[in-house]
Amino acid sequence: MKIVVIGGSGLIGKKIVSNLRQQGHEVVAASPSLGVNAVTGEGLAQALAGAQVVVDVANAPSWEDSAVLTFFETSGRNLLAAEKAAGVQHHVALSVVGADRLPDSGYMRAKVAQEKLIKAAKVLYTIVRATQFFEFVGGIADSAIDGQAVRLPPAMMQPIVSDDVAAALADVAVALPLNGTVDLAGPEPIRMDELVRRFLSAHRDARKVTTDVHARYYGTAVNDQSLTPGDNPRLGPTRFDDWLSRSMPRA
Repeated sequence: MKIVVIGGSGLIGKKIVSNLRQQGHEVVAASPSLGVNAVTGEGLAQALAGAQVVVDVANAPSWEDSAVLTFFETSGRNLLAAEKAAGVQHHVALSVVGADRLPDSGYMRAKVAQEKLIKAAKVLYTIVRATQFFEFVGGIADSAIDGQAVRLPPAMMQPIVSDDVAAALADVAVALPLNGTVDLAGPEPIRMDELVRRFLSAHRDARKVTTDVHARYYGTAVNDQSLTPGDNPRLGPTRFDDWLSRSMPRA
């Protein structure tokens, strides 16, 4: 099977490409750095020629509200039109758990717009909404610095490691289209403040986490339902503490 991975040079894309190639599929890694640009359309027709499946895990270079919306709408329209012309049978897209529950976030609004384009197109699809990645917990801490403290809400999360996201997307890519959405999460719920507290402690980071129910997540108010999966999510197997112990540099 020929599978094209849009965003194939990124964190998730590289892992999907490797996974699918190990299964024996013909896989094209597509990204602007590799000569395929979904925003401009450069190289799309050539990359998609003969493809049965497209997996879109590309991310916007800028998260400014108007820029991120333009990226996902433009790339989405170009990609879906090119897929229809090429006879692609399955469009797989990575989205975000809670995208439709956080309308104050420009990034989440852009992901919802992307999902709407996919649902309205003529290509069968599966949308995989994933929770936050373990690899980005340090970024959450950096975004929440308030003087000497890291100020975070106690909102429930259920984060997942990127390896498990890539494995799930690879499985979805070779399965029949759902023409629907599936939530993907890690195996255990944990509150955001505690998640970051564990991360900083493991890294011997002296910053202290202050729990504040009014604190925001990247500028957006969240509650226990904002960032957690819906009913019957697909779960990755890797626990946060196990990942932490493996990812820490050895002395």
